[in-house]
Amino acid sequence: MKKRILITGGHLSPALAVISELQKRSDWEIFFVGRKYPLEGDKAISLEWQTIKKLGIPFFELKTGRLQRRLTRQTILSLIKIPWGFVQAFFLVKKIKPEVILSFGGYIALPIAVAGWLLKIPIVTHEQTVTSGLANKFIALLAKKTCVSWSETVKQFPEDKAVLTGNPVRNEVFSFQFSVFSRKFSKEKLPLIYITGGSLGAHSINEIVRQILPQLLIKYRVVHQCGESSVYQDYKTLHATRYTLHAKLRRRYYLTKFIGLEEIGWVLNNADLIISRAGANTVTELLALAKPAILIPLPWAGEGEQKKNAQTLKNLGSAEILSQEKLSGQSLSQCIESLIQNIEKYKRKAEKGKKLVKLDAAKKIVDILERLVFEKEKE
Repeated sequence: MKKRILITGGHLSPALAVISELQKRSDWEIFFVGRKYPLEGDKAISLEWQTIKKLGIPFFELKTGRLQRRLTRQTILSLIKIPWGFVQAFFLVKKIKPEVILSFGGYIALPIAVAGWLLKIPIVTHEQTVTSGLANKFIALLAKKTCVSWSETVKQFPEDKAVLTGNPVRNEVFSFQFSVFSRKFSKEKLPLIYITGGSLGAHSINEIVRQILPQLLIKYRVVHQCGESSVYQDYKTLHATRYTLHAKLRRRYYLTKFIGLEEIGWVLNNADLIISRAGANTVTELLALAKPAILIPLPWAGEGEQKKNAQTLKNLGSAEILSQEKLSGQSLSQCIESLIQNIEKYKRKAEKGKKLVKLDAAKKIVDILERLVFEKEKE
């Protein structure tokens, strides 16, 4: 009989790596609880919903709220949803009846963890960042084990719970297989830049890229993953800008809302330079692939989390950091030019970062899950 696992949390990339490992072992039945709509008041469908459904894994939407930094009408609505989120989580967990719960942190995972604890279901949580977020600090109190990505994070949790596993990396990022990009995208011998703001996109980055796009495409090919927000309408705006370009330049620009698992490996491996936020999963993949980068940390991330992540690559010598407060078309253009001119130096430095990544992280996490289920069955 297959073991049932409920996976939840705000970080899709490591979850996908663990799902892949669970599927290899073939004796797990996987359920996923997440967000169908990632932003309050925005009706754009989340990447996690699209990806998990495509994998054929049952997806359960949890409608809950979170604490927000600015007071708006959406903030109040979000706060009202928090109690309902805990009630809904309890009945979801009771319905799924998992043998174990795996959390990847964030506000979506907190009510699920509380429900699991009340129902006496073993919980494992994973912390991607060097400094744990508030939700994961609380979830760790309820969890049997807390898996961490970096050695300096171990001391933030009880000694008997913390396990250094590393941050799981999706198998797909190492794939060079044929994709839509290799068929449709310009094959000119120009450096390839991949620009991404994460699955949600980043409006501030998208807007700066739109301003410098014509001059950027004179020297480079660009893959731009802009996200899908019905509030900012970045895809629509950038799509209109693309059609104002000369046909030759237009062929050098590939605009997309999301990049699926089938294409992400081709993009990451073929990119000469990556421009992105500095989330823990992005930084882990950049280290694993030894990719030079320009990082624009999210300025309001908890306790300067993304700035710390970016500084790791800056100290390594494989990346440059641009603060969002000082970001402009000119500063981004100058940084791109400088980095591309010295790209071989950045690539050599980036190679040293590979040793920081534990490629067996997903295997270690699944081993822990199996051990907990075995111990529960013995009770």
